[in-house]
Amino acid sequence: MAEVHLPRGFLPGVQVPEYLRAFLFGRLGWNRLGGNLIVSGAFGLFHRQYMLEVGGYATDNVVEDLDLVVRLHKHLKDRGEPYEISFIPDPVAWTEVPSDLRTLGRQRERWHRGLILTMARHRSMMFNPRYGALGMLAFPHAFLFEMLGPFVETLGYLAVILSFALGILNLEFFLLFFAVAILYGIFLSISAVLLEEISFRRYPGWVDLSKLLVFSVVENFGYRQLLSLYKVKAFWDVIRRRRHWGVMERDGFRAAREPGVGASAGR
Repeated sequence: MAEVHLPRGFLPGVQVPEYLRAFLFGRLGWNRLGGNLIVSGAFGLFHRQYMLEVGGYATDNVVEDLDLVVRLHKHLKDRGEPYEISFIPDPVAWTEVPSDLRTLGRQRERWHRGLILTMARHRSMMFNPRYGALGMLAFPHAFLFEMLGPFVETLGYLAVILSFALGILNLEFFLLFFAVAILYGIFLSISAVLLEEISFRRYPGWVDLSKLLVFSVVENFGYRQLLSLYKVKAFWDVIRRRRHWGVMERDGFRAAREPGVGASAGR
């Protein structure tokens, strides 16, 4: 990688603050608690012995990296063996993110299906003190906020629309609550961008930094809500027992040089 810049297209670009927020805030925080449930699928390094003991990557889960890490946690906790599974924030590998809504929808729906399946398969770890912070914090958090969060968020939007239509919504209270919710999301995204700028500076220059700050704001108006809909759809697909991976179309790095297509995200 000779030079790093933000992708030129809106959809790939708006995913960068999202990834920074998840990586620099979420996974680094879980590192300290020993509760990381996933390492980046683009680059994962595991002890060969433990990989063989748990049977390697599963072929019946569409999010095999999450499934593998959870099985490793459970296996080593059951054996009482000291270990560590950590996410490393330094960009040692790069992956291309979706550059169109159809591919983005397939990706996020698949990710959420895999999360639902993994939570169901390893539900015995939930609130189980035998698994320490993993069972008492990480699993409940993944279940309540990661898995059920989009469903609750979408129902909230529908409830607001219905309440407004029926005339039972206090408009002043709604606008204030909406402003606080949006500002909180913007605050988290901008904080992640500034943290990245202070620590790693993957995207040098004021132009890229300015774009990141703009993306941190606009992702809260439409993009975040769209992701929630994709994730809600995953529940329906799980009920229908859909196990397909889905076609993940990529533009490639050569195409990424053209305006509006292609993107990369650090891992």
